Amino acid sequence: MKSYIDLNCDMGESYGAYTIGGDDGVVPYITSANIACGFHASDPTVMDRTVRLCKENGVRIGAHPGFPDLVGFGRRFMDIAPEDLVNDVIYQVGALKGFLDRYALPLQHVKLHGALYNYLVTKEELLMKVARVLRDSFGNPIFLTLATGNTDKLRERCRQEGIRLALEAFPDRAYTDDGELLSRKLPGAVLKDHEEIARRAVEMVVKKGLESVTGRWIGMEIHTLCLHGDNRESIEAAANINRLLRENQIQMAPLSKFLT
Repeated sequence: MKSYIDLNCDMGESYGAYTIGGDDGVVPYITSANIACGFHASDPTVMDRTVRLCKENGVRIGAHPGFPDLVGFGRRFMDIAPEDLVNDVIYQVGALKGFLDRYALPLQHVKLHGALYNYLVTKEELLMKVARVLRDSFGNPIFLTLATGNTDKLRERCRQEGIRLALEAFPDRAYTDDGELLSRKLPGAVLKDHEEIARRAVEMVVKKGLESVTGRWIGMEIHTLCLHGDNRESIEAAANINRLLRENQIQMAPLSKFLT
């Protein structure tokens, strides 16, 4: 049986005259892209351009909705009522879906962004509510969330409700002992050595886990690895990740190829 891993990147995060990330440089090395939907970053023209870029490179596409926080790049928590939050997500995914329809492309997945992503990792009931709405509204795209050492209950709930779940890890981020991402406010939260990022990515897949900042081992199942588009070192690591995965007989493939 072949071993597969998806490599995704947050893309389309430029806005107007401002360019963020190296989309053109990273797209040849990834299998899936998370495209910003206008709330934390991006605009209609950027969304259109990024969808076309992915199509030209055979990269599968997912929506990347976040808090309505352009100034803070979606990395600040916002106290939004659950109903409003769910509707914000639907609105953003629907916007990207329009561009996908324009180019006859499917919506492979949905991955929440930044503070919203991290918040829902700790709020399982709200996460399930969002996942159900996405299932019912957009033809059951794959829903991404953080791989931790304690996702068995969530995975079973999703299986029972027919929600397609993918577990994600971040080779360019440090982790707490609880298997969550270390706050960006703390030193060392974002790795800056592209060789270390590449090595760590492959170790996460091969060893099925990772070490926290204190050295604690956290075992986890991982379906997809994320590179942050605004982290230059992550983009530099992409080619090495490809090479090291091949050397370890791990085949890169988009999530829709191996997750049912």
